[in-house]
Amino acid sequence: MKSVKTALVSLSGMLAMTVSVPSVLAQADHIRWDIVSIATGTPLPGGIASALANDGSHVTLTGSGTFVAPAGGDGTSSATTGGGTWARFTSGAITPSATGTYVVTGLVRWDEKGAFPALPDTAVGGLAILRVEFSDGSHGVLTVSCHAPSGSDPAIFEGITVSKSFVDYWNRVAPIGGVDANRTLFHVE
Repeated sequence: MKSVKTALVSLSGMLAMTVSVPSVLAQADHIRWDIVSIATGTPLPGGIASALANDGSHVTLTGSGTFVAPAGGDGTSSATTGGGTWARFTSGAITPSATGTYVVTGLVRWDEKGAFPALPDTAVGGLAILRVEFSDGSHGVLTVSCHAPSGSDPAIFEGITVSKSFVDYWNRVAPIGGVDANRTLFHVE
């Protein structure tokens, strides 16, 4: 009888602990990313963005795709699609020294931050870090960063950075008014 009472007290104690813990079912977000063109006045896929390496060389990318952000925002994901084209330029050159394509192979990190009141409510700002594979066999990391006008932190930049093999194109080229380049956008689908 004593063991039954002990079991019941233990069971009721465990139930009390689980009742006090809230149950949250988080769903993964499906996110679309784009390097956008604003030529029409509306941001649309099909733009270009560039970043500079330490020696003044730069890379220019096009691209778009999707990823599934893990529920709760932490963790990686291989549920990715997309890619685009790349062109590498030596310092001061206007003709590329190499060109090709790239594909996204995974999500390293996603942080949503900010909104676009003038765009559809699916448009958001944030930072996505994506693993990529280039057509020449090299690998790297593409960082897509979008500074939204409402709710973004001032530290969030607009544009891209990318590593390709051992070269880090770490210095994004900032967007300039009147120039259709270096802009990005995310959509929660």
